[in-house]
Amino acid sequence: MLAVGLSLAIALGGWATRALTRSGAATATLVGTAILGRTGWPGMGALGAFFVGASLISRIAPDRSVLILDAKGSTRDGWQVLANGGAAAIGALLSSASSDAGLWVVTASLAAAAADTWATSCGGWSGRLPRHILTWRTVPPGTSGGITLIGTAGAFVGAATVGAAAALITGRLALFLLSLAVGMLGMIVDSIIGAAWQGRFHCPACGLATERSVHRCGNPTTAAGGLAWLTNDGVNGLATGFAAVLGYGLYLWAVGQQCCGP
Repeated sequence: MLAVGLSLAIALGGWATRALTRSGAATATLVGTAILGRTGWPGMGALGAFFVGASLISRIAPDRSVLILDAKGSTRDGWQVLANGGAAAIGALLSSASSDAGLWVVTASLAAAAADTWATSCGGWSGRLPRHILTWRTVPPGTSGGITLIGTAGAFVGAATVGAAAALITGRLALFLLSLAVGMLGMIVDSIIGAAWQGRFHCPACGLATERSVHRCGNPTTAAGGLAWLTNDGVNGLATGFAAVLGYGLYLWAVGQQCCGP
């Protein structure tokens, strides 16, 4: 009941401050309940660090993709919440044999989500055009798979905030190091998946590129590349899922080192 009540209160606060839509608040309540219920305060601390940090950086940083590619804004809906926190919540629930294993999964997955969010937001401050992670050619700001130096630095800070929260509550430096390593790797995987397979569209009426099958002008768009069904939320979900699995694998490795090491 404490997990439900606290998660609901935080979600309602996010809805009141327009950090979350109504569906986003409902989904955040479920995600928060699963994480707090299974991993306790350390997991909730990691989730809180992600949510607060991501909300703040999304508000203060210029997100050019909203204007250029008609991307979603800083107010997160249910699909965005699920893409960023769903893997952490599912991992926490599936790690029923050990809350410690769940904490590694939650920390790793949320670190990847934070790294990607901070990278996208901080990239808006770059004075140079992003470079495509696969071709290294310059691309318009907000393009999926585009990376910048300041965005990469932002990703490091985002991953560090999640790891710092978990490490401070537990006193375990390993969780901080886990966040930095898996968070940055998850951000890179997110960029590669987005660059290679995220659906890209073109509005024939406006002549503009977009991430949506229906442009903000109201006209249907035409497919211009990638997999039409793979949205940015889908890319984020795959990357955070990858980070969750990697986090669990590293937990098993760390336990094996403790049991079988010299």
